[in-house]
Amino acid sequence: MTEHEFDWVDAFTDRPFGGNGCAVFHQAGAIDAGTCMAIVRETSLTECTYLEPSAVADFRVRYFLADREIPFAGHPTIATVASLLERGMASGDSLTLETLAGVIGVEILAQPGAMPQIVMTQIAPEFREAVPPAEVAAVSGIEVDDIVGTPQIVTSGLPYCVTVVRSAGVLGRMRLDLAAMKDFSARYDRPGDPVMEPYLVALEGATPAGRTFARHLMAPPSPAEDPFTGSAAGPAAAYLWRHGMIECPRFVAEQGHLMGRPGHAQIEVLGPREAITGVRVGGQGRVLMQGRIRL
Repeated sequence: MTEHEFDWVDAFTDRPFGGNGCAVFHQAGAIDAGTCMAIVRETSLTECTYLEPSAVADFRVRYFLADREIPFAGHPTIATVASLLERGMASGDSLTLETLAGVIGVEILAQPGAMPQIVMTQIAPEFREAVPPAEVAAVSGIEVDDIVGTPQIVTSGLPYCVTVVRSAGVLGRMRLDLAAMKDFSARYDRPGDPVMEPYLVALEGATPAGRTFARHLMAPPSPAEDPFTGSAAGPAAAYLWRHGMIECPRFVAEQGHLMGRPGHAQIEVLGPREAITGVRVGGQGRVLMQGRIRL
């Protein structure tokens, strides 16, 4: 039997039971992929991360869903750094993480009287196929007229079909159609690089502080909904900036309020609309539980 220490962290929030939870496992290089996925299923979380030494960055981090490893994820990155800070394994104002999507730079911004702001710089976005609104409407259980503009698959480490909807009320009507999602995946997945479920964004906040409000429904074996999707917030911000749907590249993105798990991120798109170089996505992480797993 082997043991590994872990922290359960709520990311993109400063309060317990807000934002999105992630379990961060330390010294986890010996845990095989099948076990990593089984742990995710055991926790009923969307994702878990597994840390090990790196030759090219401060740490190497692996990201797992319930059924596969993915190259990068947003809220688990915030959670991972919050865990490292809690354990005194990181200090100073920056660190680097080796991921399958490349080396990610992370800034740690001290805030008097509050938990630090953890800011990742996601890689320059890749703008892929445009998707007919009718296909996204079929997957998401909404009407074609609910969609503004043309959805597009965008990635800054993990590909999403970014879709703008005409109001936050549309988000409350979303219902994931699994058969339509299967057809969507067959059409847009690339070998070894499957597209995540559509990420729907309204250009209004859930609170007065927000500029956008989003929702991300997921297919089994993942939980039915992701409370806050940091890896989608970056591509969504890049899409909005590139297509002139926002006037300022800095804003607050909100998600999770319809689940009773409100979360928010500070977003900054880097570079001009026609030549985006990256997206800064920042939030706080609160360690909720600590323990050991016995395998």
